[in-house]
Amino acid sequence: MTLNLEPGALAVADEFRTERDSLGDMKVPADALYAAQTQRAVENFPISGLRFPGSFISALGLVKGAAAETNVELGLLEEEVGCAIADAAAEVVAGDHDDQFVVDIFQTGSGTSTNMNANEVIATLAGRRLDGKVHPNDHVNNGQSSNDVIPTAMQVAAALTMERNLLPALQRLERSLAAKATEFDDLVKSGRTHLMDATPVRLGQEFGGFARQIELGVRRIREAQADLLELPLGGTAVGTGINTHPEFAGRTISRLIASTGLSFREADDHFERQATRDTVVFAHGSLNTLAVSLTKIANDIRLLASGPRAGLAELTLPATQPGSSIMPGKVNPVIPEAVTMVAAQVMGNHTTITVSGTGSHFELNVMMPVMAHALLQSIQLLAGAAMVLAEKCVDGITANRDRITELLEGNLSMGTALAPHIGYDAAAELAKEAFARNQTIRELALEKGVLPRDELERVLDARAMTQPGIPGL
Repeated sequence: MTLNLEPGALAVADEFRTERDSLGDMKVPADALYAAQTQRAVENFPISGLRFPGSFISALGLVKGAAAETNVELGLLEEEVGCAIADAAAEVVAGDHDDQFVVDIFQTGSGTSTNMNANEVIATLAGRRLDGKVHPNDHVNNGQSSNDVIPTAMQVAAALTMERNLLPALQRLERSLAAKATEFDDLVKSGRTHLMDATPVRLGQEFGGFARQIELGVRRIREAQADLLELPLGGTAVGTGINTHPEFAGRTISRLIASTGLSFREADDHFERQATRDTVVFAHGSLNTLAVSLTKIANDIRLLASGPRAGLAELTLPATQPGSSIMPGKVNPVIPEAVTMVAAQVMGNHTTITVSGTGSHFELNVMMPVMAHALLQSIQLLAGAAMVLAEKCVDGITANRDRITELLEGNLSMGTALAPHIGYDAAAELAKEAFARNQTIRELALEKGVLPRDELERVLDARAMTQPGIPGL
């Protein structure tokens, strides 16, 4: 450890060491794995306390490790240096040193400070293995630039988190909703449009619609993930690939494929992939759509479960916790509420990402750190919300059959089925009179004899209304 012997430094000699970068000396915490450039960024950006998530740091470690192995293969690094870097990067991938990634999200727009944070941490760890000097730029960053490494790590982290967390959670939720669609298929209930009574539907049809929303959400995310797999690595500073071997990107990406199982590929056009973050805007669009879908599902479920006495009360949700600090016995739809809050955060992140996407000027986007943070937060939040919604809400939903039947029979839109037989105007008058007299359509139609009883019962068969044209219904 180099001691700082400037006046007044002796009192802190056991707490700090002095490191140097191109701008001069910097005091760095004595036990830190990072060095001067990271410390300079820590002091420059004391803004939010927000840090890159572990998924991003792990992806950065994957890139650094794969790059080191490629550089050894290409003869650009001594084997023992490259192996030491790869071993150190593996520790970063495992999350062993997340506490050493200390730079605020709100920093240089290219993420250079975080790239150097990784370079310095890995160089220190590798240097310890070799009992010698490993340089963060010359060795760890060999063949790379922050300008292609940071967007690459962003895409690798997003694609992996989608694959490992979000997509399995959504598939779990889809299965749960589809199971309820089957369970509730025999339950005919009031439909509602404009929040007003409408013609009958089956409760199973409503849940089937929810399941289809999630199925389509999975499809959209798969499409977005496929776009994220095209990586900017190899473009270095501006997309031209200066200071990198022409085979560096291809070989390094092959290693990323082997370590992740995902079909990454080199960019078809490095200038597009590096100068823009359109791929992230597109990817988050699928997440934003999913947030809208989850809001629809969560809101419908909690409205159908409203009550238990003064609401619709067609569903009963699992009681997960007491709902009030003042009203005994109250139970609230807390899981759907949490899901809608997640959706709100994701929609806010979409605004951040959309605006950040416009931060692409000439050969570089300069809002990448906040884009990465918002993208990865949305993926993780949606994964958690989908799993919780499935396990703690949908799986335990029960239908209140008597209440469903009661509301259906009183639904004046049952008269819609009479319109082809007695005309629209006559059916409308019947509905108005039934409402005024507090009768059902069936009761008033029987009383008035608008159709023979047998024919009336056939026409007002609510199940048949949910699938018109099916023989025998």
